[in-house]
Parts: sequence; structure tokens; C-alpha cells
Amino acid sequence: MSDPIALPAGIRSRLVSGINGLSMHVLEAGFEDAGRRLCVLLLHGFPELAYSWRKVMLPLAAAGFHVVAPDQRGYGRTTGWAGDYDGDLAPFRILNLVRDTLGLVAALGVRSVAAVIGHDFGSPVAAYCALARPDVFRAVGLMSAPFGGPPPPPFNPSAGAPGDSADIHADLASLDPPRKHYHWYYSTRAADTDMRDCRQGIHDFLRAYYHHKSADWKRNKPFRLAGWTAVELAKMPTYYIMERGRGMAETVAVEMPSAAEIAACRWLPDDELRVYSAEFGRTGFQGGLNWYRCRTSGTHNAELEIFSARTIDVPSCFIAGASDWGVYQKPGDFEAMQKRACTRMIGCHLIEGAGHWVQQEQPEAVSKLLVRFLHESAPG
Repeated sequence: MSDPIALPAGIRSRLVSGINGLSMHVLEAGFEDAGRRLCVLLLHGFPELAYSWRKVMLPLAAAGFHVVAPDQRGYGRTTGWAGDYDGDLAPFRILNLVRDTLGLVAALGVRSVAAVIGHDFGSPVAAYCALARPDVFRAVGLMSAPFGGPPPPPFNPSAGAPGDSADIHADLASLDPPRKHYHWYYSTRAADTDMRDCRQGIHDFLRAYYHHKSADWKRNKPFRLAGWTAVELAKMPTYYIMERGRGMAETVAVEMPSAAEIAACRWLPDDELRVYSAEFGRTGFQGGLNWYRCRTSGTHNAELEIFSARTIDVPSCFIAGASDWGVYQKPGDFEAMQKRACTRMIGCHLIEGAGHWVQQEQPEAVSKLLVRFLHESAPG
């Protein structure tokens, strides 16, 4: 294994082998008497790691839970996956990521968990965990990425999902300046190299990227968009709807915080950022980018369509930063989640002073909300 990660006292790092072909790296808190505690799983997003949960793990453990956060397939110190652009995408599809999570539950020696909590791209994984196996995942927390429900079947074209339209890319390209959607940029062969070997270096790239999507970037003032059209989508910042001729490293470089702003960033000081830059410098980004490629290619959508019209019926909650554009990036999902997709949503919270990295930017507020949710969703 690589050099040990500096972790807060009470959190340990270990490898759990034999999980759907993976040797999974996990962080744990509340492990001393894990057999007497209900388990909570925390699933990170892009470009993050299990480490992104470090600030909420101890409060959850103090509330009586065994807290487990894995480096997911394609990330960090988890091994057994291939990060080749020309390799097989199938292992990175949503339902196989659910299988990874189910395998981790089994490896931990429990039949079910109190909740699975997912942030960013971890949110749809958590959602499908709860949709497919509510007997195992007894509650679900969705963070920063709303779940609007599974896709409709192809024999009902009038119900086509936003994002499936080929015309949106031509429409974005016709804007002045021409634009492109970041999901499709992340699906290109060039994306990994553009970010990993960027001119400013991977550490400064990640500093600018995290800053640009946080509440520290004061122009993050999200609002509901009227629909999935190029004109509406282009109202979002360039880290979502990019200028067509720029990669992500170039896009965020112009928003690089000053030395004074970096020194004032308490939620992600430089020594903590180095954990991310060291890990992504070692592994690259392709493993995580393959998740996006599964989504944009549509290759594996058919197996998600079998859940069409199914709802998440276990207790659920949603948490995001009030300055997070992720809440509205797919118009209609935030509302559909609350009205249709989740039938037992017992909390929907937008936290002031946080952007996209909500559990890192405002960990105390997130921890309190999660502890309350876990207690409220527990069987009576």
C-alpha cells in the first residue's frame, strides 16, 4: 500500500478483499465494537475519495454507528479495476457499483445497514442501492445530486429523459461563445491527460476546481432552470457548461484562489488537499471518468429501465449546499425527487455557507442533519 494517510484519531484505514473483484480500501470509525453498532456506508463522488468523509465520520460514530467509507471502484487505494480508456466500461456501470456496495456489506459481516449516504456521483449509486435492495439498505441519504427517478423504457419516447437529446450538444455549440456539457467532456479520451498533466500541476488544478465549486467562489448563486435547453444550461458556471475550446484544467485556472484565499480556506487546508493530489497523481482520473462515460454512452441504460416507475420507499433525505449548482444542473430532478421518486423523504436541506463539497465545507451542520436522519429513520 502507499504511504499511510494522516487521519484523525479514531478513524482507521484498511483493505477489505474479495468484493466483486476488488480489494477495497475503506476508512472506518466506531469499529472498536462494530458488532454491536448499526452500520452506515458513505459513498463519495468525483473527484473525491473516502477521505472526503473524514469530518463527519467521528460525529456519526459518537452517535453510536459503525461508519464505513470506501474508495469506490476507479478511485484511490481500491484495486482490482482497470483505468484504461479502451478497456471494458461495464464494470463501471451503476448496477455494478451497487454490486460493489452490496459486496462490501457482506464482507463487513452484516445483513443490512442503517443507511447508505452518497455524495455527488455517489448519490445515484446510493439511490439505486435503496431502489434495488431496500432490505439491505434500510435508509438512503442523497447529497448534492438529486435523484429524479429511473429512466423511462424506450417504448415510451414521449417520456424521454432530459440529457438524452442529441440536439442539446449542437445547440450548446451554436452559442456565443460555443459551449459544451462537462459530462461529455469528461467522456473524451483527452480529459484524463488534460487534468492529470495540466500546465499548473495537479495540486493547483484541484485547488482551483474545489474552490470554483465551493461557497468560497462568491458567484455561485444557483437557481432553478426553466428546462433542458442550451440557453438555460448556459446560465450555469463554466465548470458545468464549459467553453467549447477549453478543458477543465484551463476552465478552472482562471478562478485559482489567491495565496491569501488559500491560507484562509479552513475546510480544505493544503495538507489535506495533498491527500487528493497525491492519490489522483498516482492513479489518474480515468477510473472516475469511466462512470461518466457509462452515463453519456447510454450503453447500460437498458438495465436501469427495468426500474422504470419504481420509487425509493425507504426513508430518505437530501442535503446540499445552498451555493451548490448541482441541485439544479438537471432541471426538474430536485422537484421530482421530492414529489415522486422518494416516497418517504423526511428531510430536504440546503445548507448556508456550503457549495458542492457540503460535507467538507460545513461538516458540523451535515453531521447534525445526518445523525437526526439516522435516528428518525430507525425502525421504531
